[in-house]
Amino acid sequence: MRIAILGAGPAGLYLAYLIKRRRPDADITLIEQNPAGATFGFGVVFSDRALEFLREDDPETFAAITPQMESWDDITLVHKNERVVIDGVGFAAIGRLKLLQLLQERVRSAGIEPVFSRAVTSLDECDGADLIVGADGANSLVRRSFADAFGAVVSYDSNRFAWFGTPTVFDTLTQTFRYTPIGDFNAHYYRYAPGRSTFIVEVNEPTFARAGFERMEEADSRALCEKVFADALDGKHLVSNNSIWRRFPHLSSARWHHGKHVLIGDAAHTAHFSIGSGTRLAMEDAIALDKALAVHGDNVAAALPAYEAARRPIVDKIVTGANASASWYENFAEYMQLAPLDFAMSYVMRSGRIDIERLRKLSPRFVERYERERG
Repeated sequence: MRIAILGAGPAGLYLAYLIKRRRPDADITLIEQNPAGATFGFGVVFSDRALEFLREDDPETFAAITPQMESWDDITLVHKNERVVIDGVGFAAIGRLKLLQLLQERVRSAGIEPVFSRAVTSLDECDGADLIVGADGANSLVRRSFADAFGAVVSYDSNRFAWFGTPTVFDTLTQTFRYTPIGDFNAHYYRYAPGRSTFIVEVNEPTFARAGFERMEEADSRALCEKVFADALDGKHLVSNNSIWRRFPHLSSARWHHGKHVLIGDAAHTAHFSIGSGTRLAMEDAIALDKALAVHGDNVAAALPAYEAARRPIVDKIVTGANASASWYENFAEYMQLAPLDFAMSYVMRSGRIDIERLRKLSPRFVERYERERG
């Protein structure tokens, strides 16, 4: 069986490894338009139990990745200069480049050498493949090549965000919300390696306009963000890596497969970064597609619908929660009128996936404080 996978991010790399591990005779071509060491952003965060979903099916990859991760059990909100800790909300993070390097090692261990720095401009270049996988992100060539068949819909948040790094090390995933004369700011930040942290700055549309970010050079934007969050950064600097202002794309596809073509990860769907599930969803898509291929073998016409039928309900549930979370962030300036503890309760309930009784079990110290001070 000949398989062409476009995109060597986490989804494409992991799918190539899984298929080749299970079926050594498969002829797999893995193509990435960027160089092997290129990546944008800094750390990748995983919610809940990080890569626990790998432990049973792929203990080798689990053992390779998890020792490289930074983890913590609480998150912290800073609002009106008051810190509110929400216990029991665990996350883990790893450098995006480190994750890619580890997955590249797994792929090579299975006998595949990825092709880097090659931009595929037409699917005719993969015409001889029995299966063509679009693991090529939100701007997927595979999806765009059959736009009507896949039926993708894209909308954008009005908020802007810029993704920086910093040498400041933080105890937990923390978010600081800040009033300034030019508008309201929010920063999401967490450590992902010793001496390294991700620092994402988010602003609403009025603040973006008043600050003049659209007209600024990247260095000037970075300097202004350093000034706004100087105390959170403990006087340290921000680091840029293509840290331009973006609006988050909400992408959904009516179908994930068409003929011998199939989409996984961000090529098929996106989930707002505030819930920490994008990379996990992509890797779990790879697992689901590999399992469908294992059941149906060379019968691509049966395997691809089976993959989508099994996977879509799970993704839809998570994306629904992610969209609710994104909606909360779109209006974060309004919620900042609340007192810190009420603000924190609004934040933790934002996705609609939790009620007070479940929260009482997950975050007993936070709920005890809330009920004591609001009782």
